[in-house]
Amino acid sequence: MIEEAMPKARGVSDRTPADRTVSRTVAVWDLPLRLWHWALAASVLAAWFTPTVYDRTHRIVGYAVLGLLVFRLVWGFLGSRYSRFRMVGVRLRAAPSYLWNLRRGITGRYIGLNPAGTLMLVALLVALAVSTITGAMSVTTTFFGVWWVEDTHHYSSDAVIVLVVVHVVGVVLMGLLQRESLVRAMITGRKRIRGHS
Repeated sequence: MIEEAMPKARGVSDRTPADRTVSRTVAVWDLPLRLWHWALAASVLAAWFTPTVYDRTHRIVGYAVLGLLVFRLVWGFLGSRYSRFRMVGVRLRAAPSYLWNLRRGITGRYIGLNPAGTLMLVALLVALAVSTITGAMSVTTTFFGVWWVEDTHHYSSDAVIVLVVVHVVGVVLMGLLQRESLVRAMITGRKRIRGHS
């Protein structure tokens, strides 16, 4: 089933659709998840522009990203419905066919993350984990100057930026295809119910 069962939305009435003038929305992204998302975005951006020039800032931001990753893992089990990881396996299995159907503009309708978004979430979490862990390793006496640690940190950090660019492009394109601002949804926490503008 593509459209997930939703709680009663704000602005719901018993009037016919033609009588409804208030768009119907449903709460999707809780406040901790939204704060996490924007804090992570700012931290990754800061980390990208600070290596070698502002090493101390780069390290602080790197540890902040590591802390944010730990929070996300915990929140994936304790957070609200759409913050949890319960559907990750199902969505990952659906991702190949979902991406294939996107070629024809078939997006389906998901209140939480769609399969492509779930794939991006997992890819970003893994790439960020590798980048931050190897970054932390590279400033220890044991691993300082070790080539494979430095190379892994460098390439995984590049992978993060590539994934971020793909993520932003995907959000913009999906917003255009579905005529809904996904950026606004990540700010307000609410998404429009299908069939309502």
